Amino acid sequence: MAERKEFYFPSSDGKTSVHAVEWLPEGEAAGVLQLAHGVAEYALRYEAFASFLAAHGFAVFANDHIGHGQSVAPGAAPLYFGERDGWTHVVDDMRALRTLAAQRRPGLPYFLFGHSMGSFLARTYLIRYPGTVDGAVLMGTGQQPAALLAGGRLAANVIGRLRGFDRFSPFVNSLAFGAYNKPFAPARTNYDWLSADPENVDAYIADPLCGAQATVGLFRDMLGGIAFLEAPARLARMDKGTPVFFLSGAMDPVGNLGEGVKSACESFRRAGVRDVSLRLYPGLRHELLHEKERGQVFADILAWLEAHLGKS
Repeated sequence: MAERKEFYFPSSDGKTSVHAVEWLPEGEAAGVLQLAHGVAEYALRYEAFASFLAAHGFAVFANDHIGHGQSVAPGAAPLYFGERDGWTHVVDDMRALRTLAAQRRPGLPYFLFGHSMGSFLARTYLIRYPGTVDGAVLMGTGQQPAALLAGGRLAANVIGRLRGFDRFSPFVNSLAFGAYNKPFAPARTNYDWLSADPENVDAYIADPLCGAQATVGLFRDMLGGIAFLEAPARLARMDKGTPVFFLSGAMDPVGNLGEGVKSACESFRRAGVRDVSLRLYPGLRHELLHEKERGQVFADILAWLEAHLGKS
């Protein structure tokens, strides 16, 4: 197990103390990877992956996003980014961690990794802070139709104004996640779409820091963030020389069973990004880092990172 240090830094929202983690390699680090987790989970859930990378010479940093894990302000609702500009604050916190990590590990190639919601946050980061990372790994991402995003945002705004943006809505939750289990009917649990491994699904359900009910405000912010990052004019702001690696389970409903991931990948190529690669894993679902085949996924990510160390 890699040495692990935990620390806190102030969020850009002015309210939250953000919990962060660093996993350290035993010797000199060859590079740094910053990790952005998904909705309804937290940084320490990536312990096995981070320890693997640390054992191969990478320092790994991650933080709990606002409203997740140990980054919940006193009196704040869990899985809630805030009243205004929540998506912006979360991405700015990622930027703050990138600055802190560079101070602790100066002069090293720096990579950004995002899973699920974290992949959409990472894609937003690439637009807002171009040229500040040497590569990005986007896992469990997808591409959403503009009409679907607009409809979801409208529903979230209407229900949020009526009931409160810091509340849970079964209707909004169904809009966001309701269709994900359909490819796996008859489903054993509400979370079968996460993984082909029943043990991982059960571990997720049993984890008190996973699977909480996301607020209406979080859905509003996430859908707004996805609409922001999918616009071609904003994609054009990315650094065209920053390499990007897309990977997904071929049975991941977030990526529309691979088709949405291919669309996202093509949108980067159309935007002029010169080094874009894609890997789909047959039979696997959303949580590649927790599937039984995770050893191969770990190795593929490491190989891509090592191949790009000298290009930074």
